Amino acid sequence: MRVTVLGPLRAWRDGEELELGPPKRKALLALLLTQAGQPVPTSEIVEFLWGESAPDSAVNVVHRHVGTLRRALGPILVRASGGYRLHLDPDQLDLLRFRALRADAEESRRAGDDIAALRHLLAALGLWHGPVADGLPASMRAHPLFARVEREYPDAVKEAVDTAVAAGDVHLERVLMPLRQAAQAHPLDEALQARLVTVLARTGHVLEARRSYEEVSGRLDEELGLEPGPELAEAGERLHTPATGPGATGAPAVPSGPTPTAAPAASDGIVRTRPAQLPPDLGVFSGRHTEMALARSLLPADGLPGRPVVISAIGGMAGVGKTTLAVHWAHEVAPRYPDGQLYADLRGFDPGGATPGPAQILRTFLDALGVASEHIPPSVDAQASLYRSLLVGRRVLIVLDNAKDTEQVRPLLPGTGDCLAIVTSRNLLSGLVAEGAHPIALDVLDDVASQALLTRRLGAERLAAQPDAVKDIIHSCAGLPLALAIVSARMSMNPHGDLGVLASELTEEDDRLATLSAGDPSTDLETVFSWSYQALSPLAALLFRRLALHPGPEVSPEAASSLLGLPRHEVRPALSELTRAHLLTERFTGRFLCHDLLRAYAGDLLRTHESQRDQVLALRRLLDHLLHSAHHAGAVLAPQGERPALAAPVDGAVVAGFHSREQAADWLETERAVILAAVAHEPARTDTASRRWQLAATVELHLDRLGRWQEQLALQSAALDAAERSADPAGRAHAHRALGFVHGRLGDAGAATAHLTAALDLFRAVADPAGEARTRRYLAFQANKAGRHEDALAHYGLARTLYAQADTSGRIGQAQVHNEVGWTHILRGDHARALVECQQAIDLHRELGNPNGEAAAWDSLGYAHHHLAAHERAVDCYRHALTLYRGLHDAYLEADTLVHIGDSQEAAGERTEAGVSWRQALRILEHLGHPDAEAVRERLAR
Repeated sequence: MRVTVLGPLRAWRDGEELELGPPKRKALLALLLTQAGQPVPTSEIVEFLWGESAPDSAVNVVHRHVGTLRRALGPILVRASGGYRLHLDPDQLDLLRFRALRADAEESRRAGDDIAALRHLLAALGLWHGPVADGLPASMRAHPLFARVEREYPDAVKEAVDTAVAAGDVHLERVLMPLRQAAQAHPLDEALQARLVTVLARTGHVLEARRSYEEVSGRLDEELGLEPGPELAEAGERLHTPATGPGATGAPAVPSGPTPTAAPAASDGIVRTRPAQLPPDLGVFSGRHTEMALARSLLPADGLPGRPVVISAIGGMAGVGKTTLAVHWAHEVAPRYPDGQLYADLRGFDPGGATPGPAQILRTFLDALGVASEHIPPSVDAQASLYRSLLVGRRVLIVLDNAKDTEQVRPLLPGTGDCLAIVTSRNLLSGLVAEGAHPIALDVLDDVASQALLTRRLGAERLAAQPDAVKDIIHSCAGLPLALAIVSARMSMNPHGDLGVLASELTEEDDRLATLSAGDPSTDLETVFSWSYQALSPLAALLFRRLALHPGPEVSPEAASSLLGLPRHEVRPALSELTRAHLLTERFTGRFLCHDLLRAYAGDLLRTHESQRDQVLALRRLLDHLLHSAHHAGAVLAPQGERPALAAPVDGAVVAGFHSREQAADWLETERAVILAAVAHEPARTDTASRRWQLAATVELHLDRLGRWQEQLALQSAALDAAERSADPAGRAHAHRALGFVHGRLGDAGAATAHLTAALDLFRAVADPAGEARTRRYLAFQANKAGRHEDALAHYGLARTLYAQADTSGRIGQAQVHNEVGWTHILRGDHARALVECQQAIDLHRELGNPNGEAAAWDSLGYAHHHLAAHERAVDCYRHALTLYRGLHDAYLEADTLVHIGDSQEAAGERTEAGVSWRQALRILEHLGHPDAEAVRERLAR
C-alpha cells in the first residue's frame, strides 16, 4: 500500500492505482491521512464534510464511505475511539516520510552533521508535488487542518536554507529551487522571502535578488500597508553592502577544485589511475522504477563539489536482485564519477566461510588506484588511511557487494563527500543506517514487473503464445527475480520449448526448487539461500527450519514460540535475526511473512536435520496454539456456545489470552487465513488430524456469523478429509454436521441433507447426544427453508429429548430449541404459540446467563409480534435484542436485528425511521463484507 497526500491524492495497492471515488470520499481519506496514526472522531469527520448543514444521514454516509475505503485499502483502516484511524508506515505515506526525514535532519544537526541534515531535508522537500490533497474542492482544502500541514513545507524549506548556510555556501545552490517554489507559493512570508533574497545574492543571482526584494516590499505595502520587517529589511540592506572574498562578484563561494597536495604524490610510489571495475550491466534489466527513483533522489545535483558521502545499503532476501540493481544504478551514475569505479564482492554469506577481510579488499583497491606494492603499509588501519587519502579530491564510485555486517564495510568507505559508496547486503546493516546511510529495501516483484522481466529475456511473442503458462510460471516463481532469471535461462537454451511443460513442473511443490536449479552454485537457489541460512545463530536456524511446518501465510510471535516450545521473549531475537537476514519480512507489526521459495528450502532443511518425532511435536504445539487460542476466543465471544471438548494443550504451546470481545474477534479475524490453511495443511498426516477437525469445529460459528460460507465449505471439507484419513468417527460427525449446515446456507438442499444424515448416524455411533441434537436442529432449519414445518417440529422434538440426555450444556440446547420452535410456529402462522415458546426461551436463557441466546429469543419474539401487527411491541422486543447484541459486540446479529426493526417500522408507516434503521444495518454488513447487504440495499431502493 502506498498513498500520497503531498500533492494529488492518490493510492496504490499491489502496484495498481486505486480509484478513490467521489469528492467526499476522497476528502474523508485526505482527512484521515493528514492525521495518520491518530483516531479521528466521526463527529469531526461529519463537521469537516458538511459543516453546519450536515444531513440526518451524515453518519451513515460516513460509515458507507469508510466501508468502501476499507475494502480498497485493506486492514490499515480501523475503528478507534468513536471514529477511525489509519495505520501507515512512513514508507507508505509521503506525509509521514516527510516528517520522519525532518526528524532525522534535526538529529543530524544535533550531532553536528549539517551535511547529513541537509540531505534529509532535501529528500523531504522532494516528496512535495503540489498543494496538500490536490484535486479536492478548494473549499475543502481550505480546512485549517490542511492549512497546518501546508505550513510544514515552507518551514522545512527554511530549515534547509539555514542548514545549507551552516554547511557552507557551496551547498546553497542545492536549496535554491525549493526555496524559489516555496517563496512563490507564500508571497507574504517575510522570513521565507528574506532567505530567498539572501541565497540569491550569495549564489551570484544579485539582480534576481534585488528584483525579489523590490517585489515583496511592494506587495507588503500594497496588500498589508506594511514596511519590510527587520529580517527582510536586513537582507535588503546586504544587497547594497560591498562584499569581499569569493562571493564579491556575485559568484558562489565555491572552491575552484581540490587541493593538489591532498593525495600522496607520484614520487611516493603512486601512479594515479582510473579504475573501471564494475561488472557488466544486464542488458535485460527491467522494473524497479520506484527503487531507482529513490536511488536517484539520493544524489546531489550535478556539478556541485563537496557533496556528502551517500551510502545506499541495498538490502533484501537472497535472489531478490540487490546486486543487479546496484550494478545497474552504478553504471547509470558512473559518468558523474570520472575518476573511476571500484567494485568488490565481499562474499559475506559464502557457505565455505571464505569471506575476505578488509585488508584483502583494501589491497585490491590500492592496487587499482595505482599504489605500488612496496608502498602499501602492512596494517589495516594504515591501508585504510592511505585509501581514504587517495580519494580526497577525486570523484570515485565504490560498490561493496554482499556485505556481511557493518564492520566488514566501514574500513572500505571513503572519507570524502565527492565519492559515492553503494553497499548491498542481506542484512539491514543498521550500523551504517544509524550513521546516515540510506536503506533501500527490495521486495519481490509484482505480477506486472515479473511479466516485464520475462518479456525482456524471452520476447513478447513467445510469452503471448502461451499466456496461461506464463501466469503459472510467474505464480510459481512468486516474484523472486532470481527464480524468474533461472527460468528464463532454461527457456532461452531451448527457444522452441513448451512453456506449459515448465509451468507444470513448477507447480509441483516438491520439485520446484530442483526445477529452478540452474546448475551454477552462484545462481542455484538452494545454494544462494544456504548462504543466508548458514550465517544464522542456532536458534534462528532452528526456527527457520520449523517455519516449513507453519501453514502460512503469516507467522505470529506466539506461533513461532509454539514451534520452538519456548516463551515469547526467548524467541523474539530469533525472529528479529531472520528479519534482518531477509529470510522473513515483518509486513505488519507482529506478522512475519516467509517467501514461498524460502519455505520450500526450509522444508528441505527440516527433512534433513529434524527427526520425524521432533517435527510432529512442533506441529502439535503449533496446532494446539491455534486450537486453544481459537477456543478461548470463541468462549469470550459466545460463552454458552457449543464447541468440542479439548484435551489440555501440549507443553510448549503458547495460548493467546483475550481481555475483551474486541481482542478475541480481532485475533480470530487476523488468524483466519492461518486457521484455514492449518486445517488443510499436509492432508496425508494422521498424527494431527484430531486437532485439525477440532479447529474447524471451533471456528465454525465465527465464519458463519461473518457469512464466509465458501471459506466454511473449504474448511469443513478439509476437516472431513482429515477425520476420514485418521478413521476418527467423532471428527467425521462434526465435519458432516458443519458441511450440512453450510450447504444449506449456500442453497444446496440435497447435499445439506446428505451430510446431516451422515452426521446423525455418526453421532449416534459415538454416543454424543448433544451432537445428535444439534444436527437435528440443523435438519429442522433445512425443513423450514423448504416449507416443511411439521418435519421441522418433529426434528425439534427429538432434539429436546436428546438434549435432556446430554450434560450441563443440554439445558442451553433446550433453551435454543424453545426459540427455534417459536420461530417455526411463526412460519406456520401460529403466532400465539410462538409467543409462548419465545418467552420460555428468554426466561431460560436469562436463568442460564446466556445473553446470546436471550437476544436471539427477543428477536424471535419481536418477529412474532410483527406478524400479529403489534409493530410497536415488535420494535420494543427488537430493541431488547439490539441492546444485548451491542453489549456482546456481535456486529452481524446487531445488523440483522436492525433490519427487523426497519421492517416493523415500515409496516407501521414510519418510512423515514425504517430507512435510518436499514442504513445502519447496511453500514455494518458492508463493513463485514456480508452477502446479506444486498437484501438491505433492495429494501432501501424500494
